[in-house]
Amino acid sequence: MEPKKIYCSEEEKMIERVINVRNMQEACIHVMRNKGSAGVDGMRVTALSEFVRENKTKIAQALKYGDYKVQPILGVSIPKSNGKMRLLGIPTVVDRWLQQCVAQAITPKFEFDFKPYSYGFRPGKNAHQCVQQSQRYINDRLNHIVDIDLKNFFDEVDHCILLQLLYRKVKCKTTLRLIRQWLRAPILIEGKLVKRRKGVPQGSPLSPLLSNIMLHELDRQLEKRNCKYVRYADDFSIYCVSHSQPKKIGNDVYLFLKNKLKLPINREKSGIRNPSSFKLLGYNFVPTYKKGEKGKYQLVASEGSWKELKEKIRTITRKTAPLSIGERIQQLKTVQRGWLEYFRLGSLIGKLGTLDSWVRNRLRYCIWKDWKKPERKRRNLMRLGVDYHHAYAWSRTRKGGWAVAQSPILITTITLKRLAQRGYESMLDHYKKIRPEQTFMGHSFTP
Repeated sequence: MEPKKIYCSEEEKMIERVINVRNMQEACIHVMRNKGSAGVDGMRVTALSEFVRENKTKIAQALKYGDYKVQPILGVSIPKSNGKMRLLGIPTVVDRWLQQCVAQAITPKFEFDFKPYSYGFRPGKNAHQCVQQSQRYINDRLNHIVDIDLKNFFDEVDHCILLQLLYRKVKCKTTLRLIRQWLRAPILIEGKLVKRRKGVPQGSPLSPLLSNIMLHELDRQLEKRNCKYVRYADDFSIYCVSHSQPKKIGNDVYLFLKNKLKLPINREKSGIRNPSSFKLLGYNFVPTYKKGEKGKYQLVASEGSWKELKEKIRTITRKTAPLSIGERIQQLKTVQRGWLEYFRLGSLIGKLGTLDSWVRNRLRYCIWKDWKKPERKRRNLMRLGVDYHHAYAWSRTRKGGWAVAQSPILITTITLKRLAQRGYESMLDHYKKIRPEQTFMGHSFTP
């Protein structure tokens, strides 16, 4: 018996866009590119392409007639930078694929209405643009900042409010029913299924779009009040000229979030800031002291960002890590370049020189540890140009490995040039390539 078809009007043809062959193929490529862990069914991303090829027609029919059954979400806790844990909800690979199909189909309905100062998870928008706009506000003397932190935003989203907002643009009942099923899908935590009545799972391809749809209402409210603001997902700040504005605006925003969107504010992390005490997306703002730039602020990486970078480097260059020197250097290059690409807007020169020196000593320590036996140390030192007597003495030194790494015997033999031959590039050198307009010791440099 043929299943009963759910008929939709012309304006309700959204599900047809979702199951369009090209849309489903693009979604498959996107999910495979993002990789990610397996869900409750254990299916890996690498198996998705074959699954789609064999089952896309059957899945499309199930979606069209409203017969598709959503699977539970796998709950995984990951550590946050502050030492606490964050619960991620990982849908199955198939559900991630279908969520991506829906996200691609409905995004154009909302994207046109999104405000220009919303930068998170949007095509053509990024964190750098958000930080730069904030810097422009501050340098235009909007130095009284309302910094609001939403408490566990992704866990607190009200499903009823969100679905009402979705219904404004998406009239297809089949698509809305599918989204509702994903929102209500139970989460598997330590072997137990837990029901969900609010929140959107972090790790879902739909979550970024749904968060923007929810917080677009906040953007509209701020625009009505002619506020200067920036927002990156749930991270937003408002910029004011006078001392009196921030408190009133902050109270109004608090009431709007509480009463209209039912979103709680983290009072401990929220407050009224000046530029020097304000942090945005890992960046701090510090005054510049250049002639003719009084009252201007430049960007720097926050202390927490430097600390996270050092921890990653420390893990890679730990002497007990089972890695060759070539593997260490390759991993270092990946971590360092990724960090620099993100923080390239900041003034980093002073700290990069110190950090590079520390990294090179860590590498020398690893090399010294790899040489192990005294005889091998002696031979290798002699190959690097050290005379027999000094090589013999240092190969049998009682100094610890870290002390030897910082001693002239290794600094003058395992030089920057020799490390470069193995693929090493200092962070400062790479920074000069991506920020040629920066200055070094008061003079412009070019790569």
